[in-house]
Amino acid sequence: MPDELSELQENAEHGRENPSLAPISVTMAILAVFVAVVSLMGHRAHTEELLFQNRASDQWAYYQAKNIRRHNYEMGVDLLSMVEFKDKAQADKVREKYQKEAERYTKEQAEIEEQAKDLEKESALAQRQANRFDLGEVFLEVALVISSLALLSSKRFYWFLGIVSGLAGLGVAATGFLLH
Repeated sequence: MPDELSELQENAEHGRENPSLAPISVTMAILAVFVAVVSLMGHRAHTEELLFQNRASDQWAYYQAKNIRRHNYEMGVDLLSMVEFKDKAQADKVREKYQKEAERYTKEQAEIEEQAKDLEKESALAQRQANRFDLGEVFLEVALVISSLALLSSKRFYWFLGIVSGLAGLGVAATGFLLH
């Protein structure tokens, strides 16, 4: 960003020397602002993507912990059915308790799995948005460079080409907001 600011300052000085280049300098300043905004949106989207992915990973770890507990209770039920007890009624109560716990963990796992998958979807959406912002930023950066060629060559063709690239960059970046 500091390089872009010094470049804009140089372009403003060129614009002062030749007033016909002032619109190009103004366009470049506007493009630089859009580059900064779209870049910021891309960084935020990437951060959001990582946060959602971390939360999804946490949910999957929680799911796995519940899975281990469920298996322990199921193993207890299996072991209780293999052993003969003096107090069969007490053994049946314990077996029933273990079976209910295993069923509870199965239900909880389903809820946790759904939450983890939702978080993964949110992460994927944030990634798609970030990709759009990144691509928009590329088009805006190209627009800035092409517009600077207009200052160097005094050919308005490059200025118009820069404007087209800038509009394409804004359009691509705007689609990042439209993704759901």
